[in-house]
Amino acid sequence: MQRMQKKHDKPVAETTVVVAMSGGVDSSVAAALLVEQGYHCIGVMMRLWAEEGAGAAGMNKCCSLESVHDARNVADALGIPFYVINVEQPFKTKVVDFFIDGYSRGVTPNPCVECNRHIRFDYLLNYARRLGADFLATGHYARLQRDASDRVQLLKGVDDGKDQSYVLSVLGQAELNDVLFPIGDYPKSAVRQLAAARGLPTASKHDSMDLCFIFDDDYRRFLRDWATESMRPGPILDRMGRHYGEHNGLPGYTIGQRKGLGISGSHEPLFVVELDRANNALIVGEVAELERTRFVVSKLNWTLDEAPPAGAMVQCKIRYKAKDVDGRLYPLDDNRAEVYFSEPLRGVTPGQGAVFYDGDLCLGGGTIE
Repeated sequence: MQRMQKKHDKPVAETTVVVAMSGGVDSSVAAALLVEQGYHCIGVMMRLWAEEGAGAAGMNKCCSLESVHDARNVADALGIPFYVINVEQPFKTKVVDFFIDGYSRGVTPNPCVECNRHIRFDYLLNYARRLGADFLATGHYARLQRDASDRVQLLKGVDDGKDQSYVLSVLGQAELNDVLFPIGDYPKSAVRQLAAARGLPTASKHDSMDLCFIFDDDYRRFLRDWATESMRPGPILDRMGRHYGEHNGLPGYTIGQRKGLGISGSHEPLFVVELDRANNALIVGEVAELERTRFVVSKLNWTLDEAPPAGAMVQCKIRYKAKDVDGRLYPLDDNRAEVYFSEPLRGVTPGQGAVFYDGDLCLGGGTIE
């Protein structure tokens, strides 16, 4: 791990790091590596909002009793203090309500990006600062290095399959100067080996892949319970007004979706191409109608606190697991930009993040309009 000290460059033994611990293998190894390097570490887990009521466990999957137990065991094994802090209300307001509101407005939000923007690297980072810590460390797969101007660059993790720079694109220099990503230089397989070699109890623990605040992983059921006014049935139409059936509520669908539409009477496969909220209509069309050569991005953030020049060639990722595609970026007013592509893209989804790269360097990103 490349050490990203502040300019005053304290000795490691005098440097305090709050480690965000989830009870998973990634944050466990992050903590272990920092302890071995001599940092003074404090383990912290956030208690997040969870559903209550029939069927709900009443515990967010990221901070379940099992996860708290595992994180505490790792902290004990490493000989560091461990605390659980209550972040339920900020998480509900900034992440869960954002998720509900986005689907209710007919877009497909990314709650993990908002969690990093408002919870991990705002609420928790400021908590660490109030404790007097020098850094906040997390188990994200990303790397940091300084450029010739002493700015901190956010780079992709070495493991392409686990790289998490996409969800970290909301960070700027104020945050990047105060964070550490200890496992970004390792592939996932090596992280598990490091955990096993150190006898950490999380070495073989499975990764959590679903939305942490939805206990049964069924986001449509969640929206039926929490976005009841928006889950109204309505017509499924094409752009010519032909009727193909009824949908069960626009929040249950996303751009590019083909399965689960219940469509009959079409000779060609049909996909969701638009959520017409004004008319409560689900608009479908053939695959060519999904293709776009340009789109507008709003709410931009630049990791170097500086936008690329107009017309800059960038690589753009339109979803967390999407491949990078070459495009040209043109700034607009109101913290927006337009992106042009030489080849049509499918699955451009309003509400999702568009993140821009220059090779391994994450330049930043915004929200697709």
